[in-house]
Amino acid sequence: MGRFEYLIVLVACVVVTLPLELAGARVYRRPRLLARAVLPVAAVFLVWDAVAIAAGVWDFDPAFVTGLRAPLGIPLEEVLFFVVVPVCGLLTYEGVQLTGRLVGRVLRRRQRVPR
Repeated sequence: MGRFEYLIVLVACVVVTLPLELAGARVYRRPRLLARAVLPVAAVFLVWDAVAIAAGVWDFDPAFVTGLRAPLGIPLEEVLFFVVVPVCGLLTYEGVQLTGRLVGRVLRRRQRVPR
C-alpha cells in the first residue's frame, strides 16, 4: 500500500458509509447544507495544519502520502481527511437518526394492531 495508504483509508471510509446515503440519510442530496457544515471547520483545521507544518511541529511521512501537496505545504490526503471524515460522520449520524425514525414507526404500528 505504502504511498497510497492514507488515500485507501479515506476511500474505505466513504465506501463503508455510502450505503447509509443509499438507505436514505440524504447527506449528499443536500450539498449546500453539507458544505455549510463541513467547510468552515475544515478551513480552521487546514490553517492549523499549515501553521504547524510551517513551524516544524509536525509533518507527514512521505512513505504514506502521494507527495501531492496543496497550497501551504499540506498533503492532499490531509485536505481530503478534513472533508471525508466529517462527511462520513454526518452520514453515520443521519443513518442513526433514520434508523431511530424507522424503529419508532414500527413500534407505533405494532401498538395500533389489535391482537
